[in-house]
Amino acid sequence: MNLIQHIKHSLKIFLKERKNTHLLNFKKSYSQCGEDLIVRFIFDQLKISSPSYIDIGAHHPYVISNTSSLYLNGSKGVNIEPNPPFFDLFTKERPNDINLNIGVSDKEQKLEYFEFNEPALNTFSKDERDNLIKEGKTLTATKIVSTNNLAFVIGNYCNNLFPNFLSLDVEGYDMVVLNQIDFEKNYPMVICVETISFSAKGNGLKNKELIDFLISKGYFLHSDTYINSVFVKKDVWDNK
Repeated sequence: MNLIQHIKHSLKIFLKERKNTHLLNFKKSYSQCGEDLIVRFIFDQLKISSPSYIDIGAHHPYVISNTSSLYLNGSKGVNIEPNPPFFDLFTKERPNDINLNIGVSDKEQKLEYFEFNEPALNTFSKDERDNLIKEGKTLTATKIVSTNNLAFVIGNYCNNLFPNFLSLDVEGYDMVVLNQIDFEKNYPMVICVETISFSAKGNGLKNKELIDFLISKGYFLHSDTYINSVFVKKDVWDNK
């Protein structure tokens, strides 16, 4: 075997081994920016193999989902999706979960639900509605949707125990949900929440108020993907 043949042979072996290694190490993400892989890493560090979850503004069973990989790994949780067609997908694709076709607000009530040409942007927030229209998104419908508070959901569907992981994506309604959590007695270990305002040009502003609020409640910012932030309860992490 001459030098050229030797180099080609060695390169062929190298590429084959690299390809096999890549396949062995490949981890599929269903999240917008890989947040589910970050969350999985955190719970691995906490030695929790099947964390429970509550996904508020769940959107879709697998598309832009922070909880589908947990579900596929054997975890169970509660998905809350007010949009009926997407809720129907959850009942079909995530039968081992509890799936609720409601919204979460500060009390039992009926609220206007604003639907856009991109369903992931649907919101109960009038301010967010106005911002999305300003950014060029098309409002396609306004519906009246039943909502209830977080205590109702936790009490009736989680045995009064907050799940390990909270995934929150409610387009401008985040603080309404977060303000209802008892951060001293009954809270999630890990929170993933959108922390940037929507901008069609990609120059949204980080929600410093929300970030500071969670830090003040005993969390630290573990990871940030620009769009979403992942927080971990500091005392839980320190005692792992």
